[in-house]
Amino acid sequence: MTDAPHLSNEPPQGEALKAEAPKADWADRTEQAVLDAAIERAPALGWNSRMVRAACAANGLSRGDEELLLPNGARDLAALLSRRHDARALAALSDLDPASLKIRERIARAVSARLEAGAADLEATRRCAAFLALPPNADLGLKLAWESADQLWNWAGDTATDWNHYSKRAILSGILIPALTLRWFDGRDAAEAFVARRIDNVMAFEKWKAGKDFDAPLRKMTEALSRMRYGARG
Repeated sequence: MTDAPHLSNEPPQGEALKAEAPKADWADRTEQAVLDAAIERAPALGWNSRMVRAACAANGLSRGDEELLLPNGARDLAALLSRRHDARALAALSDLDPASLKIRERIARAVSARLEAGAADLEATRRCAAFLALPPNADLGLKLAWESADQLWNWAGDTATDWNHYSKRAILSGILIPALTLRWFDGRDAAEAFVARRIDNVMAFEKWKAGKDFDAPLRKMTEALSRMRYGARG
């Protein structure tokens, strides 16, 4: 006699995943709709909790819905805006083959695309930039700049997996933050000129660094410690 098959009240895994999909789709769609409303209202209200509430209310969301969708309030919307601009920059670069350009040209074009990605939302982007400049939000600003730098380097064809992966993104983040600030508050020409100067500085440093052996002091110290521990080997 065979055992009866086990019956469960749990839906099959495939059906459970299908049930989750509409929830995820709703969240994604609603986030973008609230972001659109925030961009419209930020010039008058600023980038703050008041703006978040107004943008959510415009989409028929209660305060409970708002807390569920945007638990970090204006910070969450700032991240959504930055990532929308990243996606817009990559879309603008999609018809360009980075392999056809020298590395400095790739980075210049990538940064220029990112600078212009927020131009259509200029007034709201200014308010968001001022929000991210506040000390409590500096960590988020750095995180978002790193995300942008990572996506631009990936588009440029960077495949480094060693410390160069991190140093390139750190350097580009250090260019993006002031460049974006210049773009929003002083205009395109000032930002583009700053970027060109910084890229020249970075390339000059890389050229100087190319002939240096920066690991030599560490190797010498390691060899000395080894001799002290194990003695000289003949």
